[in-house]
Amino acid sequence: MLYTVMKRVVAPTARLVYRPTVEGLENVPADGPVILAPNHLSFIDSVVIPMVVPRRVSFLAKAEYFEGKGVKGALSRYFFGSLGHVPVRRGLGRAARASLDTATGILAEGGAFAIYPEGTRSLDGRLHRGRTGVARMALESGAPVVPVGIIGTDKMQPVDRKIPRISPVTIRFGAPLHFDRYEGMHESLPVLRSVTDEIVYRILELSGQEYVDTYQTSNAA
Repeated sequence: MLYTVMKRVVAPTARLVYRPTVEGLENVPADGPVILAPNHLSFIDSVVIPMVVPRRVSFLAKAEYFEGKGVKGALSRYFFGSLGHVPVRRGLGRAARASLDTATGILAEGGAFAIYPEGTRSLDGRLHRGRTGVARMALESGAPVVPVGIIGTDKMQPVDRKIPRISPVTIRFGAPLHFDRYEGMHESLPVLRSVTDEIVYRILELSGQEYVDTYQTSNAA
């Protein structure tokens, strides 16, 4: 119910108010499994992408959003759960693996799933080294990966701002990447690293960011 309201009422209204520039949307398949791999500059990224993509898109979300107490916690669980977001607890291998398994299940059912290769939000505006979860998901599911370059959301909603300001934002969807050549090699760390780096490079071309070959380790959303 909430998702329908967001998609049919909130999203069109938000597009009219914020007027995001969208490029390459035709690269997102209208149906069938697909992984969207964007850079991550702001909390609002997880709202902007579903706002401009016609089909339903699920995300990994911090487990804390599903574990709050009282009315606020219940509303948070309802909000993120209704949008199809999947909780992930950072730093715990088994929990993270379970979250990726859930995401792979969504892809197996023909869904669209978005994952930030950087793992967390960039606090310096640069594109950071990608974590291999996106590669593992792509190889295990066989789904194509659409790289996404987001520009301007860090200005729209900085870390200390709760309500997004009206500010120019661009979302660029690149051509789908296929990794059939690595079928059956999802346990190979060199292959996972190579696939991840290829995806991040395509994001870099779309976003125009400066690249830094270190992981972003912040606890940002």
